[in-house]
Amino acid sequence: MSGDRSTSLQPRNDGAGQGEPDDSRSGKLIDVGLPIIVFALFLLLWETVVELARIPPYILPAPSVILATLIKDWPLLSASLMVTLTITFEALALAVVGGVGLAILLAQSRWIERAFLPFAIILQVTPVIAIAPLLLVWLEPSTAVLVCAFIVAFFPILSNTALGLASTDHNLLDLFELYRASRWKQLIWLRLPAALPYFFSGLRIAGGLALIGAIVAELAAGAAGQGTGLAFRITEAGFRLNIPRMFAALTLISLTGIAIYALFTVLSHVFLGRWHDSARERER
Repeated sequence: MSGDRSTSLQPRNDGAGQGEPDDSRSGKLIDVGLPIIVFALFLLLWETVVELARIPPYILPAPSVILATLIKDWPLLSASLMVTLTITFEALALAVVGGVGLAILLAQSRWIERAFLPFAIILQVTPVIAIAPLLLVWLEPSTAVLVCAFIVAFFPILSNTALGLASTDHNLLDLFELYRASRWKQLIWLRLPAALPYFFSGLRIAGGLALIGAIVAELAAGAAGQGTGLAFRITEAGFRLNIPRMFAALTLISLTGIAIYALFTVLSHVFLGRWHDSARERER
């Protein structure tokens, strides 16, 4: 009886946990592979429909035609891409500095928040396409494009960072106050680290919005702009009925947006992956 009881109390090793790494690997494979397969099937369907219906390229080019145009016009399109990327990241850098700085300022006092937050909301709800012509009157075309991209990227950084600073655990704040930590020590060692997940969430959103703002501002600038961004190439291709080049430029914009989102997702995992629950994998 005692021998049976001792054996029954021993931990069972039936191999249930041995499959966890394989399950995790297969899950990541599905996460990456499934969207690629679905997108490849979509491109194949697109190519087939264009081929069977004999749709001319000036109405709807096939993916193979778009790829060939992208390769053929790469010197022209890559130069325009660099111009758009420069504007996007300059606007995003200004939005990060301004948004985080203002969020910290708003977090210091309820009076400051009530005084300045309405102006930030006005910038958010005002369509950038509506104020772009006005900015083109006041500023140089290149500066106006940069300001438009900054405006649309500013509010996600501000709102998410301010939310993160306000969401700091009150028990930890009480603990810092108990040890008589100064306001700046609370900000640096507690509130800013607690706001990092919110900041990176806003950064992912603002990255795409900065690209959209740059494209919209370039379209609004039209012939008054520098004439080298991807938006100008789209407009130029439309006037010339060069629809494959238009689709090639649109493809570059889409791929750029995906790359920006992926970049900031990776940065979020790098900074948060070891300590924050939002970035760590769930233990099974």
